[in-house]
Amino acid sequence: MAQWLRSPPGRYLLDWEQAQLDRSVADLFGFHALQLGVSELDGLRANRMPHRWVASDSLYVPEPVALPPVDDTISTLAPHAGMALHCEFDALPFPSHSLDLVVLPHALELARDAHDTLREVERVLVPEGRIVITGFNPASLWGLRHDLGRLLQRAGAGTPPFLPRAGELIGYWRMRDWLRLLGFEVEVGRFGCWRPPFRNQRWLERGAWAEAAGERWWPVLGAVYLLVAVKRVRGMRLVGRVRRQPNAAKASAPAAVANREIDSLETE
Repeated sequence: MAQWLRSPPGRYLLDWEQAQLDRSVADLFGFHALQLGVSELDGLRANRMPHRWVASDSLYVPEPVALPPVDDTISTLAPHAGMALHCEFDALPFPSHSLDLVVLPHALELARDAHDTLREVERVLVPEGRIVITGFNPASLWGLRHDLGRLLQRAGAGTPPFLPRAGELIGYWRMRDWLRLLGFEVEVGRFGCWRPPFRNQRWLERGAWAEAAGERWWPVLGAVYLLVAVKRVRGMRLVGRVRRQPNAAKASAPAAVANREIDSLETE
């Protein structure tokens, strides 16, 4: 992943994702935030939470990549960088209900078990906590070329896949289903990077016309997607004032008095 992000399509995707992450986390408040994987991206730089970690499941330390500047509207919100942390994504060293924000830039594609990682993230998030996910869209030109490259490589053609050699690509709607099953409610869903899958920088720049056309005519075919979801905890809630039921003994008292009066009149 680190090597691919230095290629022309990797730089193109990195710029889009960094801008979208800055925009998504800038107004999220709390005390504890965590980023899982892809330390080349600084997904928490525009967030104001005082305690932030960037976790990796590998001891390999990639070389820093030049990131695009923070947007002027949120540049004043970028404090010091988060602390580095090494751990397994499906066994996070945090107690339950302790984190306010978790950012997963391609972490589910790189994790050894995407389901276990997502369940672990749900465990450590507080109620109403947010999760921000980015992932490659298999239903895109990039995804199709990647699958074609894998088939040709298995056939001995020697053509390398277009995307990084990660795990299985998880589709946008499939990811939404996983989040809904874990009790998350999706707040934001966004696609990006519609340029054709060229490895050459000059040809990639020639495909800039596809940005406006893709965003307008085929938005769901973007090469990458971003999801922001909130953890909902369902519970009982009383709506309005509680009405008391009348006491049965008190309700029958007037009838008893009336019967006694009728009996006294009949004896007279």
